[in-house]
Amino acid sequence: MKAVVAERGQVTIPKPLREKLGIRPGTALEFTAKDGALVARKAETDPVSQVFGCLGKRIDSDKFVRDLRGNQE
Repeated sequence: MKAVVAERGQVTIPKPLREKLGIRPGTALEFTAKDGALVARKAETDPVSQVFGCLGKRIDSDKFVRDLRGNQE
């Protein structure tokens, strides 16, 4: 499969490869060069960082409960 590099350095990964490898919007990739080839792989995710990242977000607890219960009026 071939792809063309756009003016800003962007490349579209062909759909069959995205589907086969489970690459979706927001998937982080790591790029390396090996033996003259560009190698892309899914970036490793640190589960601890993911948990602490979501804990750092501030939420309105009253709004959260209202949204959770739905409109009961």
